Amino acid sequence: MNVRSSDAEREATVARLRDAAAEGRLTLEELAERVEAADAARTRSELTRLVADLPAAMEPVGGRSPAPRANHRLYGILGGDTLSGPVRLGPECRVINIMGGADLDLTQAVLVEGEVTIRVFSLWGGSNIIVPHGVHVDYRGRGLLGWDEVESPEGDPPPPGAPVVRIRSLSIMGGTDVKRGAPRPWRWPWQRRRQALPPS
Repeated sequence: MNVRSSDAEREATVARLRDAAAEGRLTLEELAERVEAADAARTRSELTRLVADLPAAMEPVGGRSPAPRANHRLYGILGGDTLSGPVRLGPECRVINIMGGADLDLTQAVLVEGEVTIRVFSLWGGSNIIVPHGVHVDYRGRGLLGWDEVESPEGDPPPPGAPVVRIRSLSIMGGTDVKRGAPRPWRWPWQRRRQALPPS
């Protein structure tokens, strides 16, 4: 018989998933998918399946907390920079674009604290930031002869406990695009609003 799950059990499962992501066992995309599934779970067996391939929560060796992770910096200055793959991100990432661009694909990233703040400055340049579905995106930005584009999530908003990506941007004759799904190539600011012509 499948026993119905409680709110407390769902919250405990989400907490374990976030811990597993901080340990490097789940990518940002995997974490988002499992948190969404945990929020929708109605039985204990559904919750158990979500953590079946994860060990019990680990205690820090020697009773000490793990060392904090270094913050990342990317520079798209007269060129480009890229962050992608299973990289471990600390609480903050800084991006500087000057006549160039830096792209961030976070689909396989591991958020050590379950959330990250990305600060972007663009002058005649910009960034593409790719986040998987199921992630909260908290965006705040300003543009001077520039613009940012933030793609809205499909369907319902991410559930409570989902990973959080905070984006703070300042764009001068440039911009930042926040997309969900497969990465897209970086574009110069004047190309951002160009629409593809319909097939003849």
